[in-house]
Amino acid sequence: MKALIVGYGYMGEIRRRVVDVLPELELAGICDPHLTAKETGLACPHFQDYRSAIDDTCPQIVFVCSPNRFSPDICVYALEKESHVFCEKPPGRNLGDIVRIMEAEKLHPGFKVMYGFNHRHHPAILEAKAIVDAGRMGRIMWLRGLYGKSGGTGRDFEKSWRNDPAISGGGILLDQGIHMLDLFRFFCGDFQEVEGMLTTNYWSIPVEDNAFVLLRNAQGQMAQLHSSATLWKHTFRLEMGLEGGYLTAQGLLSKSGSYGREMLTIGRKPSRDAGAAVGNPREEIVYFDSDLSWELQVKELIHCIRHDLPVEDSSTLDALRVMEIIDKVYRKAESNIPEDTEQDKGRRRL
Repeated sequence: MKALIVGYGYMGEIRRRVVDVLPELELAGICDPHLTAKETGLACPHFQDYRSAIDDTCPQIVFVCSPNRFSPDICVYALEKESHVFCEKPPGRNLGDIVRIMEAEKLHPGFKVMYGFNHRHHPAILEAKAIVDAGRMGRIMWLRGLYGKSGGTGRDFEKSWRNDPAISGGGILLDQGIHMLDLFRFFCGDFQEVEGMLTTNYWSIPVEDNAFVLLRNAQGQMAQLHSSATLWKHTFRLEMGLEGGYLTAQGLLSKSGSYGREMLTIGRKPSRDAGAAVGNPREEIVYFDSDLSWELQVKELIHCIRHDLPVEDSSTLDALRVMEIIDKVYRKAESNIPEDTEQDKGRRRL
């Protein structure tokens, strides 16, 4: 299958490596208006405009790795030109963007759309999901997630398009917290109650640098998220409280390695006659040194295409549901902005 990559930044390079690794795919071209063909260092055709790229290469799959503002237009155009779509998260700047993409998807039912919620395929998450699904430790009672990073060296972070609401649509919750919200749904399904608070109390940016979200579903399962751009130490940790114990997935096998070694801690509630110390149960720690999440997701899309199966993992519906949560948090935050100075108002999300 011919694959076109639109947007050749950090994620575009990752997707190109996936294309190189998978024998089912062939790189048809790169589209990036900010790079020349020489700067990419690739021998494939290079394009400045995504329409020309799609029209000229006629790709089976378009990898959309562009900033949030442009992703919906590219996805819709690719579907109209009868290409399958793999799009990075988030699906756009707001809830309306994913609704628009889903409408285009309905008009072209033979073509698949998948989103880059690759955290579902990280080894620690896959192991935790297998334990939960097997029922060996009972049902999940609650989830707690912490996902954050250092904003970097200051001005570079503040100038990033990710903190420009006209391009990104939101701050750290939309940019990074969306992964954790997707994992909450991955383990517990949809949540009906949504509460959240946003703050911008360090960086001089017009979007949030910290978000706190609290969720509850119809089964009484609760989830809590702290998404932060002021942790200073890159951190990923997902804790799950189960009837028979607990699971903690932490660390990520990222390119930089700054999130630490990926591991899953498995703790089991002691039985009454076990004689173990109360409040200090026996734990098992499983370490992981190989991350195939990028390849696994794309392989799943290829499988759906070849066998004409519906996309059930990281689908447009999955993207819609997490965007609904984020939309509720943003709307509540906007309606609760207190009266304060103009300077303070400028630091809050527009």
